[in-house]
Amino acid sequence: MNFRIFAFIVLLCFSALANAQQEQTYIHEGEYGFSVGVGQYWGDLNPNSVKDHTKFAASIFYLKQLNNYISLRASGHYSYLGYADKYSKNVFQHTRNLSFDTDVWEVSVSGNFNFFKFYPQLPEYRFTPYLSLGVGAINFNPYANLGSNKVYLRQLETEGQTQQYSPFALVIPMGMGIKYNISNHVNIFSELIYRFTSTGYLDDVNGTYAGAATFTNPTALQLQDRSGIYGTPIGVKGRQRGNGKNDSYATFEIGLSFNLEGYSCPTY
Repeated sequence: MNFRIFAFIVLLCFSALANAQQEQTYIHEGEYGFSVGVGQYWGDLNPNSVKDHTKFAASIFYLKQLNNYISLRASGHYSYLGYADKYSKNVFQHTRNLSFDTDVWEVSVSGNFNFFKFYPQLPEYRFTPYLSLGVGAINFNPYANLGSNKVYLRQLETEGQTQQYSPFALVIPMGMGIKYNISNHVNIFSELIYRFTSTGYLDDVNGTYAGAATFTNPTALQLQDRSGIYGTPIGVKGRQRGNGKNDSYATFEIGLSFNLEGYSCPTY
């Protein structure tokens, strides 16, 4: 084979390779990222206030894009939740004078649905609203401040339970958000996620007063009924302490995500 034929074959190969690379199709395979924002609890101590005494929340996640509209997301989430009866304008709640804070650790898996195609390489497809629905589990352990001391409430069995309630619960997260691609590799988003939970004890309040005679632990006696600061304690055995309903919470966060990219090769 002479040199001219060899050179021609080499150039032909490089030309075919270049054309194949140009014909490769970009694929948005998924994302990973983080977000920060605020969390809001609803339950016995806060039945309906929408944006009262919000606290810190943050998350990390991995998202697998299944097609242009549907994705599957695995998330790890932290929410610092809390409330106090002293904020309430309701006479009974204010007199009850209970309070709590808790760290909530959540893991969940959600399906996301984009309203529009989300395709970071193309300007016309760089924005979409989306909805999400999933299932997860949380770990929580409510506490109250007694003077300068943090006292965990579950162990005190403040409603006279014969068995401590579980520090774990199921959650159903339902969310909506918007996402915008600010470069080929980076997106900015904001989302609101509401969680139904399977527990009424995020706040350590759910049932009835057990009555002072039930408690031999002085700390438990003091924290099961803190209404005495306003006069005669209201914690009579059998009297309503909580509403018996499951608690819920929501987070609003803003975050960044980073695109995972792939390419499909042409077939001949």
